[in-house]
Amino acid sequence: MTQHPVSNELWNHDLAPTSAAQRSWRWYHFAALWVGMVISIPAYMLASSLIESGMSAWQAVVTVFLANVIVLLPMLLIGHAGTKFGIPYAVLARASFGTRGARLPALMRAIVACGWYGIQTWFGGSMIYTLLGVLLGHPIGGDNLPGLGINLGQLACFLGFWAIQMYFVVHGMESIRKLETYTAPLKIAICFLLLWWVYGKVGGFGPLLDQPSQFVEGGKKAGLFWSVFWPSLTAMIGYWATLALNIPDFTRFAKTQRDQVVGQSLGLPLPMALLAALAVTVTSATIVLYGKALWDPVDVASRMTGVAVLVALLILLIDTASVNLAANLVGPAYDFSALSPQRISYRVGGYITAGIALAMMPWKILETTQNYIFIWLTGYSALLGPIAGIMIIDYYFIRKTELDVDQLYRDRGVYTYRGGWNVAALVAFAAGVLPNLPGFLNAALPDAFPDVGDTFKAIYTYAWFVGVVIAAVVYGLMMKGHAAQAVHRAANSPT
Repeated sequence: MTQHPVSNELWNHDLAPTSAAQRSWRWYHFAALWVGMVISIPAYMLASSLIESGMSAWQAVVTVFLANVIVLLPMLLIGHAGTKFGIPYAVLARASFGTRGARLPALMRAIVACGWYGIQTWFGGSMIYTLLGVLLGHPIGGDNLPGLGINLGQLACFLGFWAIQMYFVVHGMESIRKLETYTAPLKIAICFLLLWWVYGKVGGFGPLLDQPSQFVEGGKKAGLFWSVFWPSLTAMIGYWATLALNIPDFTRFAKTQRDQVVGQSLGLPLPMALLAALAVTVTSATIVLYGKALWDPVDVASRMTGVAVLVALLILLIDTASVNLAANLVGPAYDFSALSPQRISYRVGGYITAGIALAMMPWKILETTQNYIFIWLTGYSALLGPIAGIMIIDYYFIRKTELDVDQLYRDRGVYTYRGGWNVAALVAFAAGVLPNLPGFLNAALPDAFPDVGDTFKAIYTYAWFVGVVIAAVVYGLMMKGHAAQAVHRAANSPT
């Protein structure tokens, strides 16, 4: 920026555009970032939900791959602005939602991430709990604590893993980049070692790979493939819907556009499909080894013997920490900072994220919400899809990739609209969310909303797509008259 912004309520050093010195990320850093985030326990277990819904092993793998090819597109499109202007998601959103209105999409993305941060922290604590139990030869912790529903050992392990991650909250973005870069090759090696281990144990890869789809003629769900495929695809897209929005938080550190495009393209779709294939293969082997399908890698690791169980669980711990920090800490830390830049730095935003994750008691979310992955993933994809549609239309069709960066930090600038809110973005967002609301309520609370019509249920199966398209069209039509003016103003900006 060529001058200090007028409003201290819109600017701090963490939200300011990155300098040339800060833009050090090359394509392999982005590829490593994605490999690090992809190889995770929830991503591993996504394949199981598809198998259990009736797909064959290879239908599940192809569905996961296709979903990640689709979600890669908004990643690259929205990520372009981060690299070009060096700004985070919470600042980019000001161009379309307004300088104050941008707090709405920032807060929505942040709360979802806090939930994920808590759940991943619970997974990490569970691994420590399992590891200690295996090493001691008996479960630890005793009876459940009143009101919490978990025992003292589980609580201590959860808090311990939460505290370990605080190191990276304190030391910031660069420490997270180093963690991802150094652990990504290790994760890939462990995947191949796991395959080698199950092959040696079983003498093959087990029966699951040979099982036909339940949708074939004569199967349990004959002729119902598409009714399962579309909601499954939407849920798989929903898994990375948060990152599709706040990807500028990472691409703002890219050295070039080519680095972010190549790195993300190599790091997301194929590794995600390979992880799904690994999950299916290892689970197939567990049927032979243990007489039942084990989809939880922590459960599989705990059944290993000798030093193998220690190594496996330590790797899973490193994996969970690296995924959680990159996927669920960076975004909300910036988002909370954008709510009040003078009071909340990136680091303080990280503290808030970790604190909310703690207060959410994530084990209760997992305990009380049936099919939490499908209900939650599809549900918030319906919420975040419209935001992606609005931001893409605004950046590419209204502004032709030109922004007046200095004005993004001014309280009385071109992105102030009406009192800091862009009515067009709010209307478009509401239009994108509302058609999905009845279907979500029926899926999440079927007893309370049993009479939702089939049309709304069908719309909800395409929640992310519906939200993106409707919000994009409505926003584009409402902002059409502003396009030429926006491009001219940005092109003639002194910044």
